Amino acid sequence: MGRLNTLGRIAAPDELYEALLEAHRDLDEAESRKLDAKLILLLANHIGDAAIVREALDIARAGATTQTSPGSGTA
Repeated sequence: MGRLNTLGRIAAPDELYEALLEAHRDLDEAESRKLDAKLILLLANHIGDAAIVREALDIARAGATTQTSPGSGTA
C-alpha cells in the first residue's frame, strides 16, 4: 500500500486553482457541490487505491474542522 503524497507536484498551481474557480463560475450552490462530487469521484477512480483516498479524506476533514488563528500561516 502506498502513502498519500502531499508534496507540491503541480507545475502551475495558480493556474490550476484558477481553472477550479472557473469551473464553478455561474453555478449555484447545488450545482457547485455536484461538480465537486463528480470531480472527487473521477480523481478517486484515477488514484484507484481506496486507502490513499481515505488518507486524503482524513487529512482534508482535519483541515476543514481545524480552526486557526489569524496570521498563523496555516489553513
